[in-house]
Amino acid sequence: MTNVSARYRALLAAGELRPDADQRKAVIALDRLATELRAQADGGLLSRLFGRRVPQPRGIYLWGGVGRGKSMLMDLAFESVAVERKRRVHFNEFMLEVHERLRVERLKEEGDPIPPVAKAIAAEARFLAFDEMVINNSADAMILSRLFTQLLAEGVTVVTTSNRPPRDLYLDGLNRELFLPFIFLIERELEVIPLNGPTDYRLERLGGYPTWYVPNGPEATAALAAAFFRLTDYPPEDRAHVPSCDLQLGGGRDLHVPKCLKGVAVFSFKRLCGEARGAPDYLAVARRFHTVVIVGIPKMGPENRNEAARFVTLIDSLYEHKVKLLAAADAEPEHLYQAGDGAFEFERTASRLIEMQSEEYLARGHGSE
Repeated sequence: MTNVSARYRALLAAGELRPDADQRKAVIALDRLATELRAQADGGLLSRLFGRRVPQPRGIYLWGGVGRGKSMLMDLAFESVAVERKRRVHFNEFMLEVHERLRVERLKEEGDPIPPVAKAIAAEARFLAFDEMVINNSADAMILSRLFTQLLAEGVTVVTTSNRPPRDLYLDGLNRELFLPFIFLIERELEVIPLNGPTDYRLERLGGYPTWYVPNGPEATAALAAAFFRLTDYPPEDRAHVPSCDLQLGGGRDLHVPKCLKGVAVFSFKRLCGEARGAPDYLAVARRFHTVVIVGIPKMGPENRNEAARFVTLIDSLYEHKVKLLAAADAEPEHLYQAGDGAFEFERTASRLIEMQSEEYLARGHGSE
């Protein structure tokens, strides 16, 4: 495997990236981490043969504005790390799994559920890469310090990205004083590296292109497909193999996402709003993805009042979490739903849809206030 620096230099040479001092510092740190993880893997044999212990590599916390290359650099490191047991996962998806594991452990009534959960996670992955760490509920906040303390004690090395510095996580959250030990843990155990270079690659890739296409049809579909490939760096010639995923909604329910890559998801209006869904479902979508593409939004009337109501709830969730929205519809936002129950209230949704197309909105980070 080539190292992180070599891959990074190749992207610079190809014009995919521009010189960036912050990115360069991060690359040096990630190269260090990759080297130490490789040495740790090799040292496992030495330890068994000669009793020589290799120190645990120090993890990394990359934070900065949207589109500054945090996820891209983390992916370079993940691909470069020669460790068999490793996992890259979106932070919210990971926490949903953790809560389910804790629920199962509590049913056993065998004491504190966190140590066995951490031990099980460590057995599955010695290197964990988390994308988009954001803490927006008290349930996560209350367990993170103990969980990550245990994971580190089990020898797990962590790399994570976030739009916020550690000190701003769960800012103004309920009982935040109980969350402070997790902040201190990050600052003590992980190397905190800011990434706030001059180029917003995500906005640059959206800049100059519409985000709302009218009407639905082949032209709109082609434009949205092109946007998807720009945002994800996925080769268009391999479009038949774009990954899908299942989003956990809670209560044992999943939402199938037909295209799901690097925080970008593609849905049909029918899948999101034509089926019985509610605010918790849309909140899961908004937390999981920084960009959502919706195709097939129809012009609605009185007979579509349920779909219109769900669409309002969906847009509220996306808007509050500053999710980028790209869509194909049969009408401009102000003409989508003009008659029927809730049509007056829908005017606020139309206004939000218009704002969500603005450069100011698009420049804001996912989950930011």
